[in-house]
Amino acid sequence: MPLLRDFQPDRVADEMVDMMEYDVVGEGDGARFLITHEGARLATIYGSDHIDPAERTNRFLDDAVGPERYARVVASYRACLRHKRPAYSISTVQDADGKDVSYERLLLPFGEGDAVKQIVGSFKSISIEGGFKISNLMGLRPRAEPMILVRAIIDRHFVPASANTYSADEIVELD
Repeated sequence: MPLLRDFQPDRVADEMVDMMEYDVVGEGDGARFLITHEGARLATIYGSDHIDPAERTNRFLDDAVGPERYARVVASYRACLRHKRPAYSISTVQDADGKDVSYERLLLPFGEGDAVKQIVGSFKSISIEGGFKISNLMGLRPRAEPMILVRAIIDRHFVPASANTYSADEIVELD
């Protein structure tokens, strides 16, 4: 597992508005996620842009988003910890105008030895319907409850025992 200080992607400054960084405090199911960076666009998406930027960090994720929203997202964070691999998910939600929006979450684990010490999250919102409203998109009272479409652990060493091939127009469901 790489160390966070070795994470030096190109042009990361442009992405910081859509990123979160967490310190992992504790282990296993008792671990909590201390926010050390919250991107400005994410503050708007989660409806916390009214909070002073200095007060958005050094608080735990469960406290920051509340129990209802935390219950919807914690499985991805726990999977990232358990597998020590990137976790990816896609949810759909509707904006204030009723447009369908896909919300992608990529969680990258960093640490020492066999322990995940930090997680960097990249979060992107897109819509095939074009422009959409991001204000409170994933907030406490979104227009519609986010529906999880995909949850996956990214592991380049995993090769299924029997790989299936699918045609381009076939729908493949992942659980």
